[in-house]
Amino acid sequence: MESGTDDTNLPYLVKDPEVFAQNLARVIEEAGKAMAAYSEPREKGEIQSDLADTIAEIIKTLSRVGEYWLSDPQRTFEAQMRLWSGFMELWGASMRRMLGEASSPTIEPDPRDKRFQDPEWQKNQFFDFLKQAYLITSQWAETMVADAADLDEHTRHKADFYVKQIANALSPTNFILTNPELLRETLDSNGENLVRGMHMLAEDIKAGGGDLRLRQSDPTKFKVGENLATTPGKVIFQNDICQVLQYTPTTDEVLKRPLLIVPPWINKFYILDLNADKSFIRWAVGEGHTVFVISWVNPDQRLARKSFEHYMLEGVLEALKVVEQATGEKQVNAVGYCVGGTLLAVTLAYLAAKKDKRIASATFFTTQIDFTHAGDLKVFVDEEQIEAVERRMAERGYLEGRRMANAFNLLRSNDLIWPYVVNNYLKGREPFPFDLLYWNSDATRMPAANHSFYLRNCYLENNLSQKRMVVGGVTLDLSKSKVPIFNLAAREDHIAPAKSVFLGCTSFGGPVEYVMAGSGHIAGVVNPPSRNKYQYWTGGKPTGSFESWVGKAKETPGSWWPYWQQWVSGLAGEKVKARKPGGGKLKPIEDAPGSYVRMRD
Repeated sequence: MESGTDDTNLPYLVKDPEVFAQNLARVIEEAGKAMAAYSEPREKGEIQSDLADTIAEIIKTLSRVGEYWLSDPQRTFEAQMRLWSGFMELWGASMRRMLGEASSPTIEPDPRDKRFQDPEWQKNQFFDFLKQAYLITSQWAETMVADAADLDEHTRHKADFYVKQIANALSPTNFILTNPELLRETLDSNGENLVRGMHMLAEDIKAGGGDLRLRQSDPTKFKVGENLATTPGKVIFQNDICQVLQYTPTTDEVLKRPLLIVPPWINKFYILDLNADKSFIRWAVGEGHTVFVISWVNPDQRLARKSFEHYMLEGVLEALKVVEQATGEKQVNAVGYCVGGTLLAVTLAYLAAKKDKRIASATFFTTQIDFTHAGDLKVFVDEEQIEAVERRMAERGYLEGRRMANAFNLLRSNDLIWPYVVNNYLKGREPFPFDLLYWNSDATRMPAANHSFYLRNCYLENNLSQKRMVVGGVTLDLSKSKVPIFNLAAREDHIAPAKSVFLGCTSFGGPVEYVMAGSGHIAGVVNPPSRNKYQYWTGGKPTGSFESWVGKAKETPGSWWPYWQQWVSGLAGEKVKARKPGGGKLKPIEDAPGSYVRMRD
């Protein structure tokens, strides 16, 4: 195989054939260790593989697309011609380039696609041809799904998702012989990169108990409580499912009304306290809030029957009691993030039915209330797939955290999966230490009853927005809750799409401030003012269509945090003397961030 910078051929050669052969033998040895780490727990019955079910689901879905195109000879011919016309155009352009004639690319990657940045993808004709052939084929496959008539919306959504995942996996950038950067590195190092990569692969499969635990960050560089989740505070309460933390004030006076944060239990709360520079919690304390945070337990089989109702009663409502005991205040400003926000909305509806006014305002970070436009996560939700998840959860009493983490990673596989596969296992390099990705890999389990309720009532049946959800014996109606709402979405969110969050605004009965931040599900929320990054949009009442609201919205550079602070302090600006954790009434149990958040999956 040959390469050139301007079509001048320069050979890809092994530097030392003897060392290269020795390293290939070491690669085979390390690959054997990886295979043993994968197969041993399966042979012992410790892992029940669901790969066959997953493949069957993909085949069944894509066969529906194939049936449409193969059921009519004319359509079959059209499908073939679409692909071959692209290849013929590419072949002609390649011939002209080979003869020294000017030739424009038949197809080019999206400017945001980072996979083809190596100069050889453009300058070397062989790799350029591979790249364009791949892009033509993957684009054709996506078009086949889009143009297949008679598919129901859910099947089309699944087929489109699966096709994109297959295309991402088969990219020439993911293979040594078809990626110029990988090929150069392998030959220049005589295969040392592959030895390191296979060793890391064996380590990661072993760390995952037989499944790959893909390392996205250097795990040795971070430790919760030392350089993550370091805002000073105390654990002042705990029960089976949560600890409640109160943070130490840094101002002489604080807002009279305390702030209670309800984070997701799918991930750990310290996403809001990553480090001193990016901590929303530390910033809120500095702005004069008495901050309380729920830290959910990482559950095991003993908590299998803990449901959404338990998380509300023993989590949010218990935390409200703790806040009152510690401060003497009967009302709080509440914040809910992601599924924690969904639980907060459920709690608002429940309290409204009980005429309980302990939550005076609610702020939602990238939270879905109405799941009509719930994005690609809906691919994983239908009756058959939920039943399969429930069967797996019944075996252990919980869903393993890595399964949910893998689902989130698949939503952006070209950013969160394949670059790390290439970097770790083909280049043999340790990933860069990145606190956000360390947190992302610090997954938590989910109790079977809770997760089943969430999947069925939210993603499958959309019961909360339709006023059909029943929790604690109460049929929930969010329109009866009149508290002021600050509803934050993120423009590029793949988990809680901005359009979905916007639609959820219509479920509330009180005034709603809808704000759309730049970036995605995490970076759009964790965006401190000191960094002066991204932007946010405001535009009055969230009525009409989402597109119309965005078209009229005002864009403001920087962080939305000060805008929220102005909103929440404007609701009740009275201040009192700063409060110590526990308020002298609750004895601190341990220092923040507590022991629950340190429990690993």
